[in-house]
Amino acid sequence: MEQSSDDRLLWFVLRVRPRHDKTVSLTLRNSGIEEFLPLYRARHKWADRFKVVDLPLFPGYVFCRFDPSSLLPILNTPGVIDIVRAGRVLLPVKDCEIADLQRLAKSGLNSEPWPYLQVGQRVRIEGGPLFGLEGLLVEIRKSLRLVLSVDLLQRSVLVEIDRDWVNVSKVPSSSAVFEPDTLKVQTA
Repeated sequence: MEQSSDDRLLWFVLRVRPRHDKTVSLTLRNSGIEEFLPLYRARHKWADRFKVVDLPLFPGYVFCRFDPSSLLPILNTPGVIDIVRAGRVLLPVKDCEIADLQRLAKSGLNSEPWPYLQVGQRVRIEGGPLFGLEGLLVEIRKSLRLVLSVDLLQRSVLVEIDRDWVNVSKVPSSSAVFEPDTLKVQTA
């Protein structure tokens, strides 16, 4: 039985030239190649004004779904430096991590880049637009935030959530505490 073409498509991370994220994403999309560039809104100050701009959650990287046996169209895309790999072996991103980031992008919730964390309690969201997602729970200045991570890149995204959406009893927890400045990871 022959595999369908969708079965061979995996998500990978493209390393792109600095400040070429949006251009690479648009070029891939216009070429019919599935890509994903998660963005967040930031307020930037120029000398004479403030402006809200959309910036990549993972600067220098674009997620792309393709058959690993067809690399040439991907690598020939202007602005693409390489595909994240270990030696000659391409490293795919977990489908569930991409699905979580896509749900976050569609939710409209405020998010921002966040340092990759490996300690803390894992929680499951039990309400709101992110129902069913799991991540690390972080408390900053009395508001709850969920950290979604892409293990391959060792980078994370921070999203503010409502206290009523969190259920910590269903997910195994860690007993570690991480406390730089005002950041405190809740533990059981």
